[in-house]
Order: sequence, then C-alpha cells, then structure tokens
Amino acid sequence: MENTPPSRRDFLKSSSALLAGTALSAPSILRGASPDSKLKIGFIGCGGRGTGAANQALKANPNNILWAVGDAFEDKLTASLEGLKQNHTTQVDVPESRQFVGLDAYQKVIDSGVDVVLLTTPPAFRPIHFKAAVAAGKHCFLEKPMATDSPGLRSVIETVAEAKRKNLGVCAGFCWRYHPGMRETFKRLADGAIGTLLTNYNTYNTGAVDRYPKWNRKNTPRDLEWQMRRWYYFTWSGGDSIVEQACHSIDKMSWALGDNPPVKCVGHGGRQVRTGEDYGNIFDHFSIVYDYPNNVRAFHASRQINLTAAANTDSFYGSAGTCEINGSIKQFVIRDLKGNVTWRHTPEKSDMYQVEHDEFFASIRAGNPINDGDRMATSTMLSIMGRMAAYTGQEITWEMAMNSKEKLVPEHFDWDMKLPVPPVALPGITPFA
Repeated sequence: MENTPPSRRDFLKSSSALLAGTALSAPSILRGASPDSKLKIGFIGCGGRGTGAANQALKANPNNILWAVGDAFEDKLTASLEGLKQNHTTQVDVPESRQFVGLDAYQKVIDSGVDVVLLTTPPAFRPIHFKAAVAAGKHCFLEKPMATDSPGLRSVIETVAEAKRKNLGVCAGFCWRYHPGMRETFKRLADGAIGTLLTNYNTYNTGAVDRYPKWNRKNTPRDLEWQMRRWYYFTWSGGDSIVEQACHSIDKMSWALGDNPPVKCVGHGGRQVRTGEDYGNIFDHFSIVYDYPNNVRAFHASRQINLTAAANTDSFYGSAGTCEINGSIKQFVIRDLKGNVTWRHTPEKSDMYQVEHDEFFASIRAGNPINDGDRMATSTMLSIMGRMAAYTGQEITWEMAMNSKEKLVPEHFDWDMKLPVPPVALPGITPFA
C-alpha cells in the first residue's frame, strides 16, 4: 500500500480495473467452463444476511447448486434451508448428510466437495473460515467485515495473498462497490468532476432495534452460546457497529481515496442509551477524523440510537465542486462551486447485492475470478482503526493499527468455556494494545 494519494488519472485507472472484475487475473480452476457448468455451493452461517447471500448466489445462475450448509445452531440452519428450498426448488440439493451443525460445521462444508463457499457467519470467524476455504482451494464470497481485530485482519491479508497464488475468486460483501449508480458517480469523481478531492464527510446514523429478542442471559446460560446468539453486541464477535455496519460508509470513503491508507485518525464515541447486560460491551455512537497525506481529511459519524435522525450520506468536497450521495434513496448529485447541478443520477432498479453475485459467478465461469481481497482488508482495518481511536481516546496511526497485538477473538472455542465480557471501553483509561 502506498503512503501517497493517487492522482485523479491513477484513480480512474484503478477504478476501471476494479469495474472490469480484475480481467487480467490468471485463469481459475474452472478455466474455460461453459455457462451451463454446475457449481456446487457451500453455505456457512445461516443468519438473515447469509440467507440473502445464498438466495442471490442461486439466482446468479440456474446451474449454481446449493450442495452443503453449516451453522453453529440447528434452528438457524433449518429455518434458512427451508426458505431456500421454497425459492429454489431445483437448485437445492442438501440431504441431511450434508447439513452440518456445530462449531466445526464450517470445515465439514468445505470438505463436502463444494466449489464455492459463502462465508456469512459473525465476522469474528471470518479469518478462520477464509483461511480454511482457501487452503482447500475454494472460491469465496465473504460478507463484510473481514475481521474484528488486527491479528484476524493480518490473517485475512495472508489468505488473500494465498488466494491470488491459487487463482481463486474472492468477492467481498462491500456491496456499494457493485451498485451501478455508485460506480458511475465514482467514475465521474475520478475523472475530475469536482477537481481534486479535499474532504469527505460520511454518516451512517440509524435506530437501534433489538435484533435478538428471543435470546437473553436467562434462557441462554452458556457464555459462548449467549454471546453467539447475540453476537452483534460483543466487540470480539461483531467488532462494534463502526466495524460491522458503518464499515460500508468507510469503504466508500476509502474507495474515493484510492484505497490508500490514512496517516492517522482520532475519534470519539460512547454508550449512552443502549445499555444493559444483553447489549454486551459495544458503543452506540462514533465520530472519527481520518488524516490522509497532502492535507486531505475524511470525517465519519455513525449512531445507533432510536428516535434520532437517520442519515446514510456521503459528501465529497473538491477544488472544483461537490458531490452528494444519499444512500437511503439512492440519489447522486454533483455541483460546481456555485452550487449549480452539473450531473444528477436517476435511481435505477438495480439490486447491488444481486449484481455482486452475478458478476462473481460469471467471473469464475469465465476463468477470470474477481478478487476484492486487498480493498476489503483496507476498509476493514480503517473501521477497526476508528474503533481503536474511539475506545482509547488516543491518536492511532495506520502502523499502530496494523501492528496491534490486541486479540479479541478466543484462540479456541468450546460450548462450556467461560467467556467473561470485558468492560465497556473508557476513553483515556482503556489502553491501546
């Protein structure tokens, strides 16, 4: 990764290469495969987003076959699989012998004879599952983010390199990169529509609906099961909201800046409203300032508090104009310095989640598998870095974040293990590790 921001011309070239689906990649293990070749899919992590990804993978091509499914919990697997069977009657071929439950289900799916795996468990497990899948020679779709701590992210970077050596596809769930309107907007930014990019301000402000009303400390006595059932609310398993959800906004910020790392960041955050044992140890709001070379700055703000103003926006300020993106209504507007609209994108009917799977599976069949590995690692680390700054109250450099020894994810898992919840971070008291 370079320490200097790219020129507008360089950014355009890199963006065009990305949009082409890394067409210069070496042939995959399915070199020259015809469109009607069967691809066996292994689905690991049967939650809502995972089930959505499995639906999209099957819709991407009628010859994509769901071959094996795995989850830590049988009820999650059963509910997901029943829905998939109803929607894709002829494409689901998962007998009981290829339905795997437990902490080792992921390895059994990988070993079941699949060609492609969908990795959609809580993100703490992403580095482990990704490494095992690539070691076995499988193409991978990975839901965002890619890790919850720096050691895990470093493992992901190593696995990305191995995937490149094996010519394996790696498609990241940073879905905005596959949205047609977003792509067109970023191409225009790269072509100098607002001049030199000086500042970005992005927001991801939402409510805080209880995602797991069924599960609590009283009816889930085992530490690991309780925390996995409510994984979003524990830093080790979900990474906190800036890493798990607001990473989409940070990913767009990184895209605009050529996926080059910042020099440093400082941050604020806290936990004011969403409190109590069942909400683990995460914050409910963040505000981060990222400093890039050449006096370029990016500002991120995110919040998960009910009855507050929602916003999913990206504002870019350049030497010759501005660009405003409203993610909620898919609106894209570019203005000159006088405020005159120079370009406005009319939202089209397009499902970015489907587009990423359509392009991913098409690239595999064409022998030029997409590999989003480098950028997905950078965006994940940017999010982790921001959390570090907010948790500690310290200025965090890119090198500090990349080399952090803070390991949040347990080394081994056992249903009966004791897994105490660390205290909520206190800026100025919580140390950087």
